[in-house]
Amino acid sequence: MNQSFDEVIGIRKLAKPEDGEVTITGEDPVFTSRFKLGETTASILAGVGVAVTDIHELKTGRRQKINIDVRHAAATCRSSLYLSQPNINGSFEPISASPSMAHMRSITQPWQCKDGRWYLPHFNLPHLHDRVMSVLQCESNPKAVAQAVSEWDSHELEEAIASARACGSIVRSNDEWLKHPHGDMLSSKPLVEIEKIGETEPIPFPTGKRPLDGIRVLDLTRILAGPIAARTLAENGANVLMVTAEHLPQVPEHVMDTSHGKRSCFLNLNKQKELEALKNLSIQADVFSQGYRPGIMEKYGLSPQQLASERPGIIYLSISCYGHGGPFSNRGGWEQIAQSATGICMDNGVNVGDGRPKLLPASACDYTTGYNGAYGVLLALARRAREGGSYHVRVSLCRSGMFIYQQGHVEPAQPNMDLSTQELDKIMLESDCAFGKIKHLGPVLTMSETNPFWEKPSPILGSNGANWLN
Repeated sequence: MNQSFDEVIGIRKLAKPEDGEVTITGEDPVFTSRFKLGETTASILAGVGVAVTDIHELKTGRRQKINIDVRHAAATCRSSLYLSQPNINGSFEPISASPSMAHMRSITQPWQCKDGRWYLPHFNLPHLHDRVMSVLQCESNPKAVAQAVSEWDSHELEEAIASARACGSIVRSNDEWLKHPHGDMLSSKPLVEIEKIGETEPIPFPTGKRPLDGIRVLDLTRILAGPIAARTLAENGANVLMVTAEHLPQVPEHVMDTSHGKRSCFLNLNKQKELEALKNLSIQADVFSQGYRPGIMEKYGLSPQQLASERPGIIYLSISCYGHGGPFSNRGGWEQIAQSATGICMDNGVNVGDGRPKLLPASACDYTTGYNGAYGVLLALARRAREGGSYHVRVSLCRSGMFIYQQGHVEPAQPNMDLSTQELDKIMLESDCAFGKIKHLGPVLTMSETNPFWEKPSPILGSNGANWLN
């Protein structure tokens, strides 16, 4: 197979799949990037397929054949960019980024500091935007942000942004990152951490034709990695309930694209009655997924240990930017920050004209982290069925970025590389949902007996009750 797939399968701690069970076809580059985004994503998705097959075998005694195309896997890391809706003539046109997202992308870029180093401040979501601006003290446009950053020493700016509980990162080389105390800590961690945090008798899978029939998943996450993890579980039959609140900002195109197969309810955790409703849902859940900063869930009585004591057998998924245990663990972060911190942005090339380090053309850290999270949950559910226990699964954008970096470099042949329209049409679906008719990527992993699919279209946020459906 390949090195990246071998590392993914090693996390499973079982015998390798037999020859011929997993087929990965194709190679990078798919996009104009120096990193093997397609091959890396395909290896993780193949791991997801093996984990689903493990569960299918526990339920039926049979294993499955798994196939993934590298180019299709790469496409999943840009899925919101392929989202389209019909125009007045009935032809599908791409859904444009919301004005707030377009503005965010224009200023969430590497800017040069007075010491010559590059620093990327992150401006997504209004409250985080305002925190960065409280440090930079400038207008919210590229020219003003560039000027403000140029007046700072890079390390002083990084610490000032962190102290404001805002988000940003120095653009480091991979070597510098690995020598940094946090990078050094993460390099000792597996790509997916699975920790047993409680004992139970074995808990068999519910009956049903699909691998995750009857498995209940609470999804408290927003904006890419977390929603992708839960969406991956939904496409294998899980009963997924998204929990958010009316006051929490969202990115509309991401909501539309990452919510297939789920239901959605509003619960405000700052209101005691609604917090109690969430706790009642939790003690009936199999999986609890969250992406809050350390300490937030404990405040609400929803830490891994608290839930494991109240709901023995829970699988608790924590998704973060920096991972657990190092000096940056309490810092928030996003896709572009993981690229900047781990050396990806530094090595991906430079923008013609201004010489700035170039971000990836795909949200590969986010999407691979989401797939890693789903993979960890699937492995933990299988362990629970075999030996019992409650489990804490941890994944992070930076650890995923390090995994991408470890796969080495390629040299793209030309600018603006992408899948052709004909290639995309083979993996696109049309859905009638609450947003109207949309065209979007479908699941790209194929399996011989339980091919993944979503039973429900994307819902409007908060449009369902805070309850489990039988």
